[in-house]
Amino acid sequence: MHAPAQRLLVLYTGGTIGMQMSAQGLAPASGFEARMRAQQALESGASLPEWRFRELLPAIDSANMSQANWLAMVAAIRSGLDEEGCDAVLLLHGTDTLAYSAAALSFLLLDLPVPVVLTGSMLPAGTPDSDAWGNLFGAMRALQQGVAPGVQLYFNGALMHGARVSKLRSDAFDAFAVLPRQRQGERAPSIAAAIDYRQPRQPVNLAVLPLFPGIQAAHIEALLASGVRGLVLECYGSGTGPSDDAALLAAMKNAHQQGVVLVAISQCAHGHVEFGVYAAGSQLASAGLVSAGGMTREAALGKLFALLGAGLSQAEVEHWFALDLCGERADA
Repeated sequence: MHAPAQRLLVLYTGGTIGMQMSAQGLAPASGFEARMRAQQALESGASLPEWRFRELLPAIDSANMSQANWLAMVAAIRSGLDEEGCDAVLLLHGTDTLAYSAAALSFLLLDLPVPVVLTGSMLPAGTPDSDAWGNLFGAMRALQQGVAPGVQLYFNGALMHGARVSKLRSDAFDAFAVLPRQRQGERAPSIAAAIDYRQPRQPVNLAVLPLFPGIQAAHIEALLASGVRGLVLECYGSGTGPSDDAALLAAMKNAHQQGVVLVAISQCAHGHVEFGVYAAGSQLASAGLVSAGGMTREAALGKLFALLGAGLSQAEVEHWFALDLCGERADA
């Protein structure tokens, strides 16, 4: 049983939940605290924790989410804990990149001693049949009952692991889910100070590239020329890719030799990477790719950012990436 939240920080970043109509259509809007307090007065049932409200301005459509926004969220969360004594955080966020932010924060806030719950809505608060207040106050009630430290996402009545969730639908309230992907990886015995939530981070040039029939070495070389420092390769099936294209494999090896961290995830919604199953997978491993097991794209990208952004070397990043840090690679 986890301790109930008693001093909650509500951190508003924008998104559909607080959008209002403009001449160009729905747009992010400030002033959500007053609307939230007015709605709380109408809520009945379980009590809610005491809360204070903070906005990250300007409020944004989550389609515009960036690494800088993630770092601002982390700074606001740390401030809420260190300066205001908050014992839980509710972060309000748009749905387009909600899973990306949940994953990134899972790794940026390693060892944080309090729970962080993200939520949003498919329809703006105040519109007919909106899911906004149900998600927001449902998350608050979950925190009132007690949620484990770490990052989770609350949506449509379900509490989901922040580093395992993905957005699967754009037209229904049950838009998010944790897919039953096989997770493999030794659990890190502890979280080093170099990667915990106190460690400052810097923006990092990262990229995601799906393998596809016809992919060329020039595509890898172009990313390398852009200064990319980490690359998530979305491989076929159990971690395979073209094994008869010497130039493509050479481009991957060259990127790795130049210090780029290369990680492999599966394109399959229920898949996981296991390089040794096929010779084609072994070729990718020999080119320097690190298996992400059954991690999602969102988790692999967020984990790379947290590790590289902390200033770790290529070898250190590969070491920590291969370990389970918060339940993303193995059952927590």
